[in-house]
Amino acid sequence: MDNTRIENEVTGDLLPADEHEDLAVNKSADIAVVTPRTSPASSLSQRYFLRYIALPFLFLSVALFGGLRLSGLDSSFIFLRPPLLCLIFAAIMLALFFRAGLIRMDGWFSEEFSILKNLANGAVLAALFAATTQLFNALVPEQGLPFWVVSFCFFWTLWNNLFAEFDTKKLLRSLGGLFGLAFVVKYLVLANLTAPASESWLRGIFENPGKEAFTWALDLPRFSAGTGYIQFFAIAFYLLGLFLLPSSTRES
Repeated sequence: MDNTRIENEVTGDLLPADEHEDLAVNKSADIAVVTPRTSPASSLSQRYFLRYIALPFLFLSVALFGGLRLSGLDSSFIFLRPPLLCLIFAAIMLALFFRAGLIRMDGWFSEEFSILKNLANGAVLAALFAATTQLFNALVPEQGLPFWVVSFCFFWTLWNNLFAEFDTKKLLRSLGGLFGLAFVVKYLVLANLTAPASESWLRGIFENPGKEAFTWALDLPRFSAGTGYIQFFAIAFYLLGLFLLPSSTRES
């Protein structure tokens, strides 16, 4: 009697074990989420593009912009060669980069690298040296007493930094402040003092009591106001290049 009642209540069909496994696989396939992954080859090509194409382009652009001036007469382009002192400043700056760890010598040149990679790394650092030289050419006044005053300030600051203890981020902040101050002095203060009185409010204040003194002391060439815009982008590109510059080119 009880067995007959149990048989009447059980009406489901039994499935084979294989059908259960297929059902579980289908369910897991429906809820699976496919996440895209970047291939190692793609990541490596991106690093090579940034290191050997984008960085040299930024540094060579700085090398070009740093020597460009716009004439104050007809706004024509003038390219000024850097003085010897700018080459000395650039050499000290690169030594400062190596000392602060921004650039590691064993990470850029090694016997483990191929000849092509060593040459490519040397070309990137050569572009960095050229950009640094032209950046000082853009920030240091061209002649007269301001040339020696600003040059002495640069030399004193760089020389003291060679013996200071700081990390890479502190070095970049220090350079940003130094370049920004030099830009303000040359293209805002000195440019207004040497401009015609009708174009400069700052010179109009000092013109009556000391016009002859400023004419002798600030013997600077007159450039168009567009020169300051060019040098502003030169400084921005240079700092961006330093931010993107890797300390080592060894592939992890």
